[in-house]
Amino acid sequence: MGIFSKLTGQFIDVIEWTDASNDTMVYRFNKDGNAIMMGAQLTVRESQVAVMVNEGRIADIFVPGRYTLSTQNMPVMTMLQSWRYGFNSPFKAEVYFINTRQFLNCKWGTSNPVMMRDAEFGVVRLRAFGIYSFSVSDPAAFLKQVFGTSALFTTEGVTEHIKRTIVSGLSDILAQSKIPALDLAANYDELSEFALNSLSPKFAALGLKLDSFAIENISLPQEVEAAMDRRTSMGVVGDVQKYTQYQAAEAIREAANNQNGAAGMGAGFGAAAAISQIMQGNSATQPQAAAPAADYSAAGETKYCSQCGQKIPRSAKFCPECGAKLI
Repeated sequence: MGIFSKLTGQFIDVIEWTDASNDTMVYRFNKDGNAIMMGAQLTVRESQVAVMVNEGRIADIFVPGRYTLSTQNMPVMTMLQSWRYGFNSPFKAEVYFINTRQFLNCKWGTSNPVMMRDAEFGVVRLRAFGIYSFSVSDPAAFLKQVFGTSALFTTEGVTEHIKRTIVSGLSDILAQSKIPALDLAANYDELSEFALNSLSPKFAALGLKLDSFAIENISLPQEVEAAMDRRTSMGVVGDVQKYTQYQAAEAIREAANNQNGAAGMGAGFGAAAAISQIMQGNSATQPQAAAPAADYSAAGETKYCSQCGQKIPRSAKFCPECGAKLI
């Protein structure tokens, strides 16, 4: 074997990357000092993009497919290298494989409450959490803005930034949505879609795409939840007066079933007095029917008042009309 054949045997002739992990975003291919032979085979699989970098500058980008590296497939690299030594000469370049698939089920949450101004409750503090998915949409921008020259880059390098961006924008998202605090739970889907559209431009500058965004829960302050419970209870009760009467009747029944002697009897009397007052108040609000006039027409049972002449019972000692004393 000649010296030239021995040297060329050390050059890269097959360039590819298979990923067995679930979180690797970028892998830098490195072998034999990155000396690549002209005519080498480059295989880019689905959900991958290969970026070739020459002397710190992006030269060529390869989408999924199989390539024989030549001047036709590498126009930028050809221009940079000039190929003064012939088309079979080796060249040195860095090849980065970028994973373009979606990274699913990434979790986000508010470590501290976010503020929301509500028309009914004023300023309230909310906690929220959910999931999102993202992918690399612009490999060149992602290389320049995020991972740089890292030999291996995982989702851990960007998820914390994404979470902080989501949480920091959540206050503005809630304010712009104009959804009342009491209606947030019924509008998770609409709010998630609104947040997705609002947050996407912030990731585009990094070469990333926010593919999906979902709100799983928004926790309201305890006082707001208590107000919601009271409002729900009032809606279930309906007629408050009838409900109060029902409660009083239930108290009497429970007191009657109480076997604690005098204590139970006292509770029963108290409940009876309460329901009596309620019933009296209820009857006071009802229009009273006029009492029927007395009929004294029976013969022998009436006489006439000497003062006003009104027919009155014979047994009466005072006139019910004028109050005169009868003899």
